[in-house]
Amino acid sequence: MFATIIAGITTLLTVVGLGYYLLALWSARAYLRRPRFPAPGFAPPVSILKPLHGLDAGMPEAFASHGRQEYCGEYEILFSVSSLDDPAVEMVRQFQADFPDRSIRLIHCPEDLGPNGKVSNLAQLLPHARYDYIVIGDSDIHVGPHYLTRILAPFAPQPNLAPVGLVTALYRGMTHLTPGSKMEALGIATDFAPAVLTARLLEGGLHFGLGSTLAVSRPALDGIGGLAPLVEYLADDYELGARISAAGFRVELSDEVVETSVAPWSLSGYLHHQLRWSRAMRESRRSGYVGLLFSFGLTWSLFNLIASGLSLFAFALFSLALLFRVSLALGVGVGILEDRQVLRDLWLLIPRDVLALGIWAWSYASDAVAWRDERFLLKKGKLIRIESGKSLGETVPAGTDGEG
Repeated sequence: MFATIIAGITTLLTVVGLGYYLLALWSARAYLRRPRFPAPGFAPPVSILKPLHGLDAGMPEAFASHGRQEYCGEYEILFSVSSLDDPAVEMVRQFQADFPDRSIRLIHCPEDLGPNGKVSNLAQLLPHARYDYIVIGDSDIHVGPHYLTRILAPFAPQPNLAPVGLVTALYRGMTHLTPGSKMEALGIATDFAPAVLTARLLEGGLHFGLGSTLAVSRPALDGIGGLAPLVEYLADDYELGARISAAGFRVELSDEVVETSVAPWSLSGYLHHQLRWSRAMRESRRSGYVGLLFSFGLTWSLFNLIASGLSLFAFALFSLALLFRVSLALGVGVGILEDRQVLRDLWLLIPRDVLALGIWAWSYASDAVAWRDERFLLKKGKLIRIESGKSLGETVPAGTDGEG
């Protein structure tokens, strides 16, 4: 009787999951068929802000990709460090030497404005930016030569439409050969990106930002009180987009797809990193996060197959879920993000999805997160420092909790 009940529940969840896969595929189609943002001659001067904290994988190549921009307008690159002893300082010095014709500055931002050290640095860096368009991105983001042109294009004035306040971008992960690294990149390409596109369709546009790229205008920043109010939040990218949208500005998803370097996670490091990410999403979008329960169609079909004793119907349902899930992975991961690693790592899709459901459930077990070698509690998205020595009930292996 118990197995029958479980089989019935998982059958229902699988069917709902199939509906989600179809909706995500339709959302991807809508994204591909959207009007593009051609803006010939629109190339306003722009300031690129890069907060630094230690060394990230692929950092020299990421810096160089920003120095090689084929952009018609002026641009500057500003780096911030909270300490001049940070090992990233030498990397910036080398970047300045490699690109002497670019305007590249390193700014010391020693104040601790709040628990989010990245935003604390950005808030201190912002007054040094000379231009009215600001592009914020992580230190490990690799971009194409037309990145600035495509990111700034949506800001061109459009008749009868509200002004664009923020432009963000989808991204793919460049992996190392560890299983944790491969699964993280696979999740970005086949789970996270489809969820973003689905939210964009269901909500009639984007109402949040993605940390890979946050391009903002000065009027939009002024309209939300700048960056300083975000220093208490873990998901600062989401919060920035949500506030700009609430202030009456449009948030647009760029035509550009950027690339981030995924750390060489061990399996344990991957799980802890995903747990922090999941708790940040849970606090940012509570109702949407609950709804993720219905997006694990492949995992539910696997559980259904086991609970039904490998029945013919359950096997057919599993095969259908696998077909839909692979189609979504290929359609978004390869078709939109152009991530060829998805083809190589497709065999990891089932174990990754099973782990993802476990992490989703685990995220409700505690409000604790570990970030930048500190421990916090999350309350309504805000970071609250935990006193030194107070246990969280879970630990993060040393060297595995990078600033992703």
